[in-house]
This record gives sequence, C-alpha cells and structure tokens, in this order.
Amino acid sequence: MKITILGAGAIGGLAGAYMAKAGHDVTLVDRWAEHIDAIKKGGITVDGVRGDLHFGVKALHPSELTGPLEAVLIATKSQHTIEALESVLPLFGPDTFVVSYQNGFNEHDIAARLTEAGLGGLERVIGSIPNYGGALVDPGYLEFVHEGAIQLGEMTGERTPRLLELAEMLSALTEVQLSDNIWGQIWAKEVYSAQVVFSALVNAPIRETLGVERYAKIAGAVVREALEIAEANGITVEAFDFFDPANYKPQTPADTQKLIDNINHAVWLLKKDQKPDAHQFKKKGSGIWWDIVYRNRPSEVRSSNGKLVDYAAQVGADSRLNAKLCEMIYEIEGGQRPLGFENYDELEAYIASIGKALP
Repeated sequence: MKITILGAGAIGGLAGAYMAKAGHDVTLVDRWAEHIDAIKKGGITVDGVRGDLHFGVKALHPSELTGPLEAVLIATKSQHTIEALESVLPLFGPDTFVVSYQNGFNEHDIAARLTEAGLGGLERVIGSIPNYGGALVDPGYLEFVHEGAIQLGEMTGERTPRLLELAEMLSALTEVQLSDNIWGQIWAKEVYSAQVVFSALVNAPIRETLGVERYAKIAGAVVREALEIAEANGITVEAFDFFDPANYKPQTPADTQKLIDNINHAVWLLKKDQKPDAHQFKKKGSGIWWDIVYRNRPSEVRSSNGKLVDYAAQVGADSRLNAKLCEMIYEIEGGQRPLGFENYDELEAYIASIGKALP
C-alpha cells in the first residue's frame, strides 16, 4: 500500500517516519516549504520520550505530488481538512481512500465533499484517533511528547483488507486498536478534549491545571456537559485508554472524587514516559496551548470542539459551558483576553451561576 500523508507535523511526521523506517512506501506532503526542504535534505530529527532519533523519509511539496493516490492520511489541523482534501481530488484513482488522521469531527465532512465531487462517499473514508502526542518544533525537527495508541476503523464498521493492512503499517509506530464504532470513539475523544481545551486557558504545565483538584472539577463539569451533548445526539461514547465516560456522571461527592482520581491518572499517563533529566520538553501543554503560545496562530478549537456546540444546537441540548469555554479561547486567540488563572475563576463562577457544578 502506498501511503500519502498530508501534513508532516508531529502526528503525520512521526507516523510517516516510523512507517518509512519499517520499509513501507510513505510520502510526506506539507505546505510549509522549509519543512519539506529540510526533510529532503537531511531527513527528520526526533527527540523526546524515545530518545534522539533520525529518520529518512520521502517528502514532497504539494505541487510535486502525482497520482493516482492510494491511501491518503490527512494529518493537518482540523480547520485545514477540506483544503487539504481539495488539493488531492484531481489525483484520486478508483481505489483511493482517505483517513482523517487528526482531531475533530472531520469524517462526514470529507465524505460529503467526495460525494459532491462524484468520487463516492463514506465508503471511501476511514476514521482514526492518534492518541500519541508531539510537536513540530522547527523544519525537519519533531519532538515526541507522549506515547499513546491509535484507534482505527472503517466508517461503515467493516473489517476490510485495507483497514487491516493500514493497521499493520501504522503498528510500526505504536499499538493500533481496531474499532467497529470509530465514530463513537471520535466523539469520545472530542468530549474528553473539552478538558484539554480548558487547560489552554492558562500558560502553565498540565500539572498546574488539570493536576489541581479545584481546576479538575471545573473541567469535569465542562466534559460532563459535552457527554450530555453526545448522548442527546444518539452517540454511544466509547471508553479509551484514559477516558471512561461513566466517570463523568458523578451523583455524589464520592463519585466526584473518583473522577478527580481518574483525571490525575490521565495526567500521569501523559507524563509517565517523560524523563526530564534526559530531555527538557519544549511542548509543555496541549496542541491548543502549543498553537496559541508557541506558534502564535489560531488553534483548531473552532473546527473540533467548537462543533460540539453546533451538534448541541441541532438537537436542542444545553451547551452553555462548552460555548463559554470556546468563546474564551477565541478571545485569547484574538488578543482580547490574556492567558491566566483568572480565566479559571471566571469559568468556575459561571458554572456555579447556572447550577452545573459537580457534587
């Protein structure tokens, strides 16, 4: 199988590097010309949780890509999904399929655009959740920040030969878990990610945000509402490595303490493979924090977690906390609101004012 990865940042770059090392036919494509030039000239340098590594992998500028393509992994930020897809539609062949290898609710948008182009629909789409993390630091240089599995599944729920082959190839990087309900798992990731968005309201490491009980309770209230939005849309939200939706429905203070313990465990899992004495991590927060603080660019909140608010509106579900959280992030991105712990104070007060605090 020939793999084309659109977006050679941390998620796509790490997948491409490890698959290429295993001998698979992989091409990285990215619109950041300096990054592609650096990969062409000297490969990809990776440091972080697995030590200092170097990989050779084929890389092309978008204008250099030719078809017909086979497996297209879109690993861009969520807001650039359709733009990336548009760039390769002329290169589709009869067996080309697309993997949304990123955050966000992108699979149905991809299928809709394929249908408009007369290229099929959902049967051409595979969903995924890459749960490892990293950062594109400089051209040709990635940081591997935390380990994690990949969930992968056909949107039709089938176990197709192409799914099994792709899973085997991606296992060169990390464990691949096949799913018969990948849409439910994607929802789970976005529901869970509400607390990741929450952590980006301040410029501080995760141990000082979700690792603090008071703040974890605020985040838990937002995630609980996100879970209610999913359920109102008829979604069976799947548990994954460090997220069990059942924990986000506390009825008693004891239930809330169990939730806090679960969040603390998730924070530990994200950090357990890091060895600060061996490597000083440049990325100290989420991808949203990285975009806002390090890259000085808009995050993907509008096109990922922001869509939770749209899904809520479609079924008349309450989304006040998630809407408030997203608006705060948008204001930070627009320069109307500073990063700071006062944002947590404000959100905590708002939660109390509408009666949504955890017990």
